[in-house]
Amino acid sequence: MKLEKRDWMFITVIIVVLGIFIGISGKEKTTTVPNNQMHKIAYDTAFRNAPPPDASLLTRTFFKPDKKGAEAYCEPCHLEKGVQFPPNHPPKNRCLFCHKLQR
Repeated sequence: MKLEKRDWMFITVIIVVLGIFIGISGKEKTTTVPNNQMHKIAYDTAFRNAPPPDASLLTRTFFKPDKKGAEAYCEPCHLEKGVQFPPNHPPKNRCLFCHKLQR
């Protein structure tokens, strides 16, 4: 099978698209929520309905933590402890939209 000019153009376009995709994807810049005693209430709330370890792979794959329930504890605790948010920080009621929970 001989590759024609249009085949090489298609291959070139695919390589360019993949190159752009790899170029714009980078290391995740947001911090994860520490899995420590201070943040235990958020983790307990988020994973309260988590399937057990012996559940099927399909069940565990499609489990979504209760992020909105866990976020209810973020702002009051941060204000109480005096933890400052960085300048230009987005609205504080959607913490787990950017910050990820460790599994």
